[in-house]
Amino acid sequence: MSMNRVRHQMPASAGRVAVRRGEASSQGTSDETRFPRQEAQDAGQDLLRQALARENMQRAWKRVKANKGAAGVDGLDIARTGQHLKHAWPTIRQQLMEGRYRPMPVRRVGIPKPDGSERELGIPTVTDRLIQQALLQVLQPLIDPTFSEHSHGFRPGRRARDAVLAAQQYVQAGYRVVVDVDLSKFFDRVNHDILIERLRKRVDDTGIIRLVRAYLNAGIMDSGVVVKRAEGTPQGGPLSPLLANVLLDEVDRELESRGHRFARYADDCNVYVRSRKAGERVMALLKRRYDRLHLKINESKSAVASAFGRKFLGYTMWMARGKEVKRAVSKTALVTFRQRIRQLTRRSGGRSISEVIDKLRPYVLGWKAYYGLAQTPGVLLRLDEWMRHRMRAIHLKQWKRGATIYRELMNLGAKPKVALLVAKNSRRWWRNSAMALNNVLTIAYFDSLGMPRLT
Repeated sequence: MSMNRVRHQMPASAGRVAVRRGEASSQGTSDETRFPRQEAQDAGQDLLRQALARENMQRAWKRVKANKGAAGVDGLDIARTGQHLKHAWPTIRQQLMEGRYRPMPVRRVGIPKPDGSERELGIPTVTDRLIQQALLQVLQPLIDPTFSEHSHGFRPGRRARDAVLAAQQYVQAGYRVVVDVDLSKFFDRVNHDILIERLRKRVDDTGIIRLVRAYLNAGIMDSGVVVKRAEGTPQGGPLSPLLANVLLDEVDRELESRGHRFARYADDCNVYVRSRKAGERVMALLKRRYDRLHLKINESKSAVASAFGRKFLGYTMWMARGKEVKRAVSKTALVTFRQRIRQLTRRSGGRSISEVIDKLRPYVLGWKAYYGLAQTPGVLLRLDEWMRHRMRAIHLKQWKRGATIYRELMNLGAKPKVALLVAKNSRRWWRNSAMALNNVLTIAYFDSLGMPRLT
């Protein structure tokens, strides 16, 4: 199939990015997730051919283009890959249909985590991302309906906020002890044989199974050396989230069969019970089930504890007056937010105020969109005040001299007494920024500059 028409499609709307591990849309109405479902008796008999069909490949190309992303080990970005596939696609498609296609290794990228460790990402080539996306669009409508209702991660029409809301309901209902399970390097420890066995139960197509196995065995290129791996499904490919759900679904079913209340988002799972003793029993159960999957629980990050104070997907729960359980942003997330804002609003670098705001806007609005469930308006209000404080300090440093500060403040409509008071303390940028300057560089002033707000 020629890719000539494929590469000229307009990009599809990308899903939520904070947080994106695959390239399937997170919205249930996406064209990527409306592929016709297979009837049970026909499931998997012709899936690879459907995945490589022209229409499906065109939709996959739109999604890959919309998600952008870096080049893989071949060094070809999206534009160059499109040119390459004009001529190479018929050969690649034939190799795929005959089971001779061999994916290229993924490019290893380490993403720093707040605790100082690294999260390992594996970036496939654009061609392999395209093929994985095409597979995902056929497999997801077939497999996703078989997953537990308690699974919320990387599924059409489901988001992290759904898991947080479910957790809040359980705590409000009196299940105030949480079994908080953190899997140690989950995506690095996925056993290929176990995963393929679970996948075969849902997909009866040797071509699909063979191709998924090839992607699992592709290896990682690190510092120019290809490292073969017998386990792991590196984050970064469109298929990885779906395969993770395939592997973990049997644990969900075990919890369901025992009547437990829980919420899982990818490898983050919280089970809510009424007592610590019950929690210890659930923790022992989970250790046994994960051990069967060759997965390991991170003992230092997992615990049976009060639901108040434990964080889940960046949120914590707190008890308001009237014994109503409410949601709050976790302390860790707040610390990370402040660190990032400090970087974006540092007073060095010679940037204009508009440039600082342009850098600030996407991060703040993205953070606000994710943490919009927080029921702590006072905390968000104080963060807004702190950000404006930093912006006022940037103004003063850029104006520097007392005479310049006086002139600029007068131009902004300040009273002479206020302008003189601020100008006299021209070098005390931080202290000055929290005093009379507030009456000149007001909230309305920053709104006029397009500065984002959390409240």
